[in-house]
Amino acid sequence: MQWLNIIVDELFARHPEGDITVSSGVSPSGTYHLGTLREVLTAEVIAGEVRRRGRTARHLHIVDDLDVFRKVPVNVDQSWEQYLGRPLCDVPAPDASDRSYADYFLSDLLDAIEKMGLDIQIVRSNERYREGFFVPAVEQALEHVEDIKRILRDVSGRELDEQWTPIQVVEDGRIKNRLYRGIDTAAKTVTYLAGDGSDATASYADGHVKLSWRVDWPARWAIMGVQAEPFGRDHATKGGSYETGAHIVREVFGAEPPVPVPYNFINRVGETKKMSKSAGNVITAKELLTILPPEIVWYFLLRSSPDKQLFFGEGETLLRLFDDFAALLAKPNKSADDQQLIELCMHGVDAPTVSNVPFSHLVNTYQASLKDPELTLRTIERSEHAATATEQADTIRRELAFIDTWLQRWAPEEMKFELADKFHADDFTEKERQLFSLLAQKVSDAPEEAGGQYYHLALYALKDELDMQPKEIFSALYRLLIGKTSGPRAGWFLSILPRNWLITRLKLEK
Repeated sequence: MQWLNIIVDELFARHPEGDITVSSGVSPSGTYHLGTLREVLTAEVIAGEVRRRGRTARHLHIVDDLDVFRKVPVNVDQSWEQYLGRPLCDVPAPDASDRSYADYFLSDLLDAIEKMGLDIQIVRSNERYREGFFVPAVEQALEHVEDIKRILRDVSGRELDEQWTPIQVVEDGRIKNRLYRGIDTAAKTVTYLAGDGSDATASYADGHVKLSWRVDWPARWAIMGVQAEPFGRDHATKGGSYETGAHIVREVFGAEPPVPVPYNFINRVGETKKMSKSAGNVITAKELLTILPPEIVWYFLLRSSPDKQLFFGEGETLLRLFDDFAALLAKPNKSADDQQLIELCMHGVDAPTVSNVPFSHLVNTYQASLKDPELTLRTIERSEHAATATEQADTIRRELAFIDTWLQRWAPEEMKFELADKFHADDFTEKERQLFSLLAQKVSDAPEEAGGQYYHLALYALKDELDMQPKEIFSALYRLLIGKTSGPRAGWFLSILPRNWLITRLKLEK
């Protein structure tokens, strides 16, 4: 957790007294997903570490719902193109409810906040603009238009159009970039060149005027007192929006920029492009929390520094996350970093969901136990994890609930199996039927406490006796038991199956 300690140490050095304000911000232009959560949860853990050290902190999450609706995502009907150009807060919800488009997508984040027990203050951009909160910032920006232009030219290297201004206006219900003519601070209006070539006025006290992105961001830092903020690495490039924002907030708004926390993107395993709302290659926040408990979501994000690119997959990656976290919990001599990571991952978690039984073992046992949680527990009690099954029974039950959803919706086919209801003896060769008969006798003769190693050795003894390759033995066995050519470790699998059922099946009895 060195990366987190460095950030908080710097915050304390800059602000030795008073509250600490951390901010995150996301445009509700589409589905909130795992990549989006990286920003939100990075901000949350910074605030959490500040509190853990005894200081007061708040996490403001800015919902950029006054942003323009630029592109229809793949999961929204293309007829929504008719609303392009409108503020997201004024676009109808994709489900045709009475909510706005912004509310529709924000609901997933609000659900995640509740499930994860996050301490976040939601700030709606459209509400702040429409209630006049940004009035001083708009006036300051328009007083320093030439300074802002100079900063953007010098720092970013951009050649600005002569008609560039730091504001956008809502004209005929759509957000437009219009040439700024003048300001009336008494009336709280600006004059601008309308689309038809005439002069028009708009109020900046009721949300009809907003600051453009590169000015809006530093304005927030100043008027909301933001002292730390995570943001995508694309904003951290030389001359990028953070660097220009740092100059603008100092020279125009008279405040200091926040401690920057650039974060890298999250890709699906095997994909080269980051998760994207518009492209739809995402794992939504809502879906994520049906297959991962909060402590595993935290662990996935916190065990690496924000600048590291992450890859997430619903198969092997997910299994390793559970097993690695369980190993961390069970580690006998935990370092200070280990303790800090565990404490942060478990914050707000009243009932742990990760047991010390290996996840893959639980997955296979649950399926072999006909997806019956109590039968699964009894089966585990006959394994080397017997003590854990007794001590952590309730935790295992909660973990099995996630496993059940994962098997239904996300698990790769090669990790799923069910005991086959039917079989046809004619589907097997004479040698395979001989294999089953000999194995049935070995199962009958096995001691009650026989485990995976016993059956593993029994299978390999039959290999020599029948002159069969291991691959042939395992393939025949899996076809008979689960109707597939591959499956879980054969010796262990045989040891957890109900013995009478197994003997009957090996004898090819209906």
